Amino acid sequence: MTAPKGSKTLRLGVAGLGTVGGGLLKLIARQDELRLPGRLVVTAVSARNKSRNRGVDISKLRWVDDPVELATADDVDVVVELIGGSDGPAKLTVEAALKAGKPVITANKALIAEHGIEMAELAEKHNAHLLFEAAVAGAIPIVRAIRNSLSGVVVQRVSGILNGTCNYILSEMLRTGAAYESVLAEAQRLGYAESDPYLDVSGMDAAHKVLILASIAFGARPDFSQVQVEGVDQIEAMDISLANKFDYRIKLVAEAFRAKDGVRCRVAPVLVQKEHPLAQVNGPLNAVVVEGEPVGRLTFTGPGAGAGPTAAAVMGDLARLFEGPATPPLGKPAKELAALITAAKGTADQGSFFIGAKLADKPGVFAALTEELAEAGVSIDKLIQESAGDTGAAPVAIMTHPCPRASVEKALAKVAELKITADTPRLLRIETRA
Repeated sequence: MTAPKGSKTLRLGVAGLGTVGGGLLKLIARQDELRLPGRLVVTAVSARNKSRNRGVDISKLRWVDDPVELATADDVDVVVELIGGSDGPAKLTVEAALKAGKPVITANKALIAEHGIEMAELAEKHNAHLLFEAAVAGAIPIVRAIRNSLSGVVVQRVSGILNGTCNYILSEMLRTGAAYESVLAEAQRLGYAESDPYLDVSGMDAAHKVLILASIAFGARPDFSQVQVEGVDQIEAMDISLANKFDYRIKLVAEAFRAKDGVRCRVAPVLVQKEHPLAQVNGPLNAVVVEGEPVGRLTFTGPGAGAGPTAAAVMGDLARLFEGPATPPLGKPAKELAALITAAKGTADQGSFFIGAKLADKPGVFAALTEELAEAGVSIDKLIQESAGDTGAAPVAIMTHPCPRASVEKALAKVAELKITADTPRLLRIETRA
């Protein structure tokens, strides 16, 4: 099939041929089945290993060892950066392309989260597109939705499940009752988790993504140092089981919201009511909830990772290049973005909390725990204590009435001094809104 008369052809240089890069080449080969307003032609590619089997023929494509050289090549109109990483070759490649006035499409959430202002300023200075739909939530077009479709909405909160690996782990721990370590190993076997899962299970991956959404939704300068981050690697099957008995689910929730002192941005395991939209999202799926006036609550759900979904998001950005001139990458011009402020963790958090622990099977330990909570001004709302059985440690779960997080932390510090628990208690925030 040939391009319609008068349509435009864009020559692509693809830097990075991993899972997403290979998926993109396959999708470009099927572009006649899509609804693009022009043609895409891959003229050059770059990656670390030329001989790796990627499931797609690259023998007829010009190979470039240095991605920065690819970015400035005369036969490349658009640079697609799929290398990954906040610095190094990825950053140098994007900078070179933008300085040359070339559009850049990237799936690199770390680069945008940690160097977003710098990259946006370069793009605006050289009047170049910088598009990164694929950096957040895979196939869910949430970046475009917030930046464009919802530009007339006063956003109050953006929250979501932005890491499929963690969501799969927590979902399977609930479904099977298996321990974190065994479910993580299964996730790695299925390809949902990397051999080194740190970025996922630590919450860092979700933190990069929610910071990008916060910047666009609130017109804020992305500052990764201001994001509060907790992961899922300390969550136990016992916590998930006891939370379920309270009719709550534990999810790794990434959120950004308006506060008195600016915009807060955080990632942490949170208890959500089983009726909450995020509680219904299981397995490796992602979901984003946008709340604002005058639309209320909007929920977006879909696959958040993998070759197909991410490549489809890249293709969506490529289609945007046919539509007209570049616009500010972060919604507003970089110089107009306000500072993103977060209150100090612990001192400003107010709400209800979940405490999960294993109490030593000794007389008086439960009374000691509740006394320390009362002494710190923490009132118990609900409580479950199970038999120690043969383990010598009794699982206990407590839900508190609203109180300062600092008060709960003070009580648990005293509990640690008493050595009445067989483990380190988990302290999780409870999302009380359905």
